[in-house]
Amino acid sequence: MDERPDIIAKTARRILPILMICYFAAFLDRVNIGFAALTMNKDLGFSASAFGFGAGIFFLGYVLCELPSNLMLVRFGARRWIARILITWGVLSAATAFVWNPASFYTVRVLLGAAEAGFFPGMIFFMTLWFPRQYRARMFGTFNIAVPLSSVIGAPVSGLVIEYLNGMHGLAGWQWMFILEALPAIIMGIVVFFALPDTPRNASFLSADERRWLSTRLDAEREAQEATERFTVLRALTDPRVLLMCLIAVGLVMGTTGIAIWMPQFIKAFGLSNVQTGFVTAIPAAFMGLAMIVVGRHADKTGERTWHAAGPFLVSAAGFTLAALASSPLLSLVGLTIGAAGIGGASPNIWIFPTTLLTGAAAAAGVALINSVGSTGGFFGPSIIGWVRDLTGGFSEALLVLAAAMAVTAGAILILGYSMRDMMRSPAAAAREVRAREARV
Repeated sequence: MDERPDIIAKTARRILPILMICYFAAFLDRVNIGFAALTMNKDLGFSASAFGFGAGIFFLGYVLCELPSNLMLVRFGARRWIARILITWGVLSAATAFVWNPASFYTVRVLLGAAEAGFFPGMIFFMTLWFPRQYRARMFGTFNIAVPLSSVIGAPVSGLVIEYLNGMHGLAGWQWMFILEALPAIIMGIVVFFALPDTPRNASFLSADERRWLSTRLDAEREAQEATERFTVLRALTDPRVLLMCLIAVGLVMGTTGIAIWMPQFIKAFGLSNVQTGFVTAIPAAFMGLAMIVVGRHADKTGERTWHAAGPFLVSAAGFTLAALASSPLLSLVGLTIGAAGIGGASPNIWIFPTTLLTGAAAAAGVALINSVGSTGGFFGPSIIGWVRDLTGGFSEALLVLAAAMAVTAGAILILGYSMRDMMRSPAAAAREVRAREARV
């Protein structure tokens, strides 16, 4: 079947902006707790350990509800279920403004995690319904730009809100931040319900011929994949490769969430004001987004996936080590930027592995399991940093723990890549091998 990049581009222009804004709202509501901590911890009397535990316990509700939520998405359709997720988590994120002690803080964070459960794996599964495999790294990379963008835009905005709305109508600045930054999720829930098609077959923005081509292309790819290896839901949940992907996801989320939640406090320790902290925090996030685009596009161009995922994690480990051992704030900022960029560069290719191995309901269940187990990294990352911070009085040792986690994750990716080496070959490489064998015969 001839390629139609014009159809892929048209689909991306229509689908990706909606998904990106939704993910922007998701990550903003997930990590703005890091900015709230600049003043909330003092107002409520939270220790670093209490804050880190509360930030991480979000993932308890998230993990428990992840798999059921993603299966419900398959049952009810992406449009309805994603809209439900967005609206409920927006309401609960706003409710964080009214916590008054550690217990109430922990409760709201658990409920927020339960409300958001299924969103990210649902997005990954949803994109497999629209984009053939050879385009997915760049699509996943573009989608994932919402993560650093939430810091590039959200960090300065959060700093300004905390600084200049403090005391308005009797509310602290951090309370206004939670209320105002919950609105995008609620608004996007309404947008998704009315504007996001479930599959190419009912996409009104494509012509009948375009819908037919895209549906046929995706069906043919799925059938070829299942002819190689077909998974049931049960097998997807127990396959050793899927379990190894779970470990890799733990490392990814541990790094992403750990630096997203604690980055404002890392940088605040340089002696900056809240507003200055907001703008400087945007620097590592900007390079994280750039790495997502560059590495994702290069991976799709070359068809190589394993080193495009493992290599950036090794770079990230080196960056965090530099930040931990640096003797000046500037050098520490360079290390944090390299660490964030490495995680960003790896992230588009991580999800190529499960979406290559699994299809259909098995893909929905497998991706949900991987993201669910991986989300425990969102508890360990912030919590470990908080515990180590309380024990040592600084962040250097915590950054070394993150560096070690990134290095272990890179090793796991290399093992996974070797075990899936035949499946991970690009279509072009496979075609060249076939032609070479035919020529020898």
